Amino acid sequence: MELRQLRYFVAVAEELHFGRAAERLLIAGPSLSQQIKSLERDLGVRLFDRDRRSVALTPAGAALLPHTRALLERADDLRNRAARIAGSEPVRLGYVNWLPADLTARASSVARLHIDAWVAPSHAQAARVADGGLDLAVCWIRTGDLEKLGLSARLIGAERLYAVSAGQDTGEVRAQDTDVLLDDDATTWLSWNDYAERLAEEAGVPAVRITDGGITGPVFFDHVRRSRRPILNSPKGQTTPLPPDLAVRPVTGPKVYWTWSLVWRRDELRPAVLSTVEALTEGVGDFGIHAPDAWLPDGDPYKR
Repeated sequence: MELRQLRYFVAVAEELHFGRAAERLLIAGPSLSQQIKSLERDLGVRLFDRDRRSVALTPAGAALLPHTRALLERADDLRNRAARIAGSEPVRLGYVNWLPADLTARASSVARLHIDAWVAPSHAQAARVADGGLDLAVCWIRTGDLEKLGLSARLIGAERLYAVSAGQDTGEVRAQDTDVLLDDDATTWLSWNDYAERLAEEAGVPAVRITDGGITGPVFFDHVRRSRRPILNSPKGQTTPLPPDLAVRPVTGPKVYWTWSLVWRRDELRPAVLSTVEALTEGVGDFGIHAPDAWLPDGDPYKR
């Protein structure tokens, strides 16, 4: 016996019509009928007398209906109390440079979300979650790091990367006809370098090593101006205004994607944190990363 079956019972009892009750519950009519039959088997009584023309409560159904309503009210009260308790607890979330626009609104009903002011690279934020400095983080991570750090992850966002080239050509460019930059500063660019090396090995995109931190910003634009080939931008450069002498070009064959994960500790038990995970990741979709022409690196948690 499940609470949802009890809700189905109440809906049918109020409508006295399986079709209307199914529409109200947003489920299929045959499924509703099967759930009511299953509930009757569990209870050991028949709840409804029904034929092709009418539905009526049996004496047992009429007797159980007020008790069922009271039980559902107590369940709703328990859920509301739990939400209030969870909402009183601060949940600390760190990030790299991207967050969903509706992040606070999504979490507001389940927790008091505190966005950590220290913006750090993906590997640093994941490590902070693992050691307890954060409860959650939005970052790029690979399955091996999840295992090593004892973290769980869910997809919360993804970005399709593009190329930047000198001039005004905005046409598509094949991934193999672009370059990707790797920086010698492994402390800052560890995750990006890992991703870029995978892109070079798996998709045949030539890698160019730099030493000046020019993965983003004005120095990145200088690299583009000096290059004869378009250069793939990083997710940290997705919102940087583009100088008028440079152009954005869609990358194809394959389309190159970067994923954002919401990570938390696997042994996390606090309802506020777990409820926040559900609230932030429910119904987010796949952002195109599972299209036939999409590329994700080996080890990405969402690669199929």
